[in-house]
Amino acid sequence: MRILLVEDSGIERRQIGRYLKDWNLDFVTAKDGVEAWSCLQSPDAPNLVLLDWMLPRLDGIELARRIRTLGANGIYIYTVILTAKDKKQDLLTAMAAGADDYLAKPVDPSELKARILVAKRILDLHQSLRFAATHDFLTKLLNRAEILASLRRELSRSARENRPVAIIMADVDNFKKVNDSLGHAVGDTVLKEVGERLKSDLRPYDLVGRYGGEEFLIVLPNCSLKVATRRADEIRTLVCKDAIITTFATVPVTVSMGITAAEGTQNLPIEELLQQADKALYSAKENGRNCVQTFFARNQSSRRLQPTAGL
Repeated sequence: MRILLVEDSGIERRQIGRYLKDWNLDFVTAKDGVEAWSCLQSPDAPNLVLLDWMLPRLDGIELARRIRTLGANGIYIYTVILTAKDKKQDLLTAMAAGADDYLAKPVDPSELKARILVAKRILDLHQSLRFAATHDFLTKLLNRAEILASLRRELSRSARENRPVAIIMADVDNFKKVNDSLGHAVGDTVLKEVGERLKSDLRPYDLVGRYGGEEFLIVLPNCSLKVATRRADEIRTLVCKDAIITTFATVPVTVSMGITAAEGTQNLPIEELLQQADKALYSAKENGRNCVQTFFARNQSSRRLQPTAGL
């Protein structure tokens, strides 16, 4: 939890800041609503706001309304209004604007700490629910809906910034045989370990999700087709390097991969890109599995990258 304290009074800002520091809480401060709004749109934005009602340039009520618009992106920011106003109508006004709680000024440290503890419980619960809604239960990777939503966002960014985005469709080879011969418990262990290996060598901003069954989708922002082909083979090699040890058996595993990429100027529909990656993956399966197949959209041809010798 990270706190944003928005207070135009230097005296009160320092006093409340001392409380937060004494409680070893991570916080930043803003002197007015405009500065606070800018802070809340940063990548590492705070998720708890202690917000003075009366602020220059942009008051607390209007800022609370703006904070609620951020929820459309799946972000929840818990907001506590701080004010000397004490009428019931003021409380209703703050709540109607989107505030979660209300604390009278001058701020009592015990009451403030109680509000922060409540906020932390609610934010932790929200984070848990969001993780459950966006991640696959078995592998803990992004689920199908979320990886596709992430791909759409990256394609939109790619078009705006004129940068490429690459897609890798990966499928565990002969997975049905694992389930049929060793059971679904072993199959689940294999899928979890493959998921771990797929994401272990990715950049912090790369994305990987379980697309369905034993199929995974990897999204590589700002990555050309040529670079993505090399990266895919590195990931494939990492996945098949060591057999997977389970309770009942040691299972050798390989993956086949199909790759495509969208250039910033192409603006291809997501369905077309997924179809290209799927076609390349099908070719990889047809050509012996445990290899990388690249789809070239311009001439409808593809190139196969052979597995490393000895694997």
